[in-house]
Amino acid sequence: MHGDETRAALAELGPFFAVESAAAADAAGGGSGWRSMAELADGSGVLAARVAAVRGVLAAGGGQQPDAVEERVAASVTHLGLVARLLSPYLALAVLYGHVPGAVRLSDLRWQPALGGPYPLALPGLPGRAADPPAPAETGPAETGGVADAFAAAVLSGPVRELTAACADSRVSPHVLRGNTASALAGAARMVAAARPEAAARARALTGLLLAGGPLRGAGHLTPADAGGGHGAFRRRSCCLIYRAAPGHAGALCGDCALSRVPVRPG
Repeated sequence: MHGDETRAALAELGPFFAVESAAAADAAGGGSGWRSMAELADGSGVLAARVAAVRGVLAAGGGQQPDAVEERVAASVTHLGLVARLLSPYLALAVLYGHVPGAVRLSDLRWQPALGGPYPLALPGLPGRAADPPAPAETGPAETGGVADAFAAAVLSGPVRELTAACADSRVSPHVLRGNTASALAGAARMVAAARPEAAARARALTGLLLAGGPLRGAGHLTPADAGGGHGAFRRRSCCLIYRAAPGHAGALCGDCALSRVPVRPG
């Protein structure tokens, strides 16, 4: 059934988590609109075209011409959107069911390059049945640490790393790109916790471990959870640069930005 129950459970979390089966996407054929995500990192121009499209959207939002927005700003925003969509369902599977895929690459994933919201995404190897969430007693530090290590190896060092390397060719700082990934991860965890309060502690624990070690070490941190057991806020140690897309580079900052205010241009 290609993980129908699992897909339904993910879809209940929101559009960033909804996925299709990669096998079903392949069976639908070339006319269905499904494409391999490997095209984003193969130098074919697909990523450059998406960056250009995002650049146009950002410019239009400020009543500007596309060349008024720096390419690196559009590339950073493109990277953040691509990674947030990819990370969200995988993080939900890890938090809610302790499921982490084996080795996965962009070539295993399918997408439809829509703009203006979460793009359609199809994943391979979804568990066939949405298991019950693990009991609190079954999710101690050792188990959570094992899930974090497996997630970092399979997802962060797999397709996320491939996307990040491709976007780095647009002269975006690695520091910014790591911050984008950390921000996407924290945002996904916050949405899981909001939709499934019983999983908030697991979401926070797993996110904290992923931010403390491996590829995301030093990219951001979670503030302490509130007295009511809330998820806690995330603060990245870089800026995604989107404020620079506005006229005069005077746009608003994101809520998790490392900057406390928009830099003032001299003169």
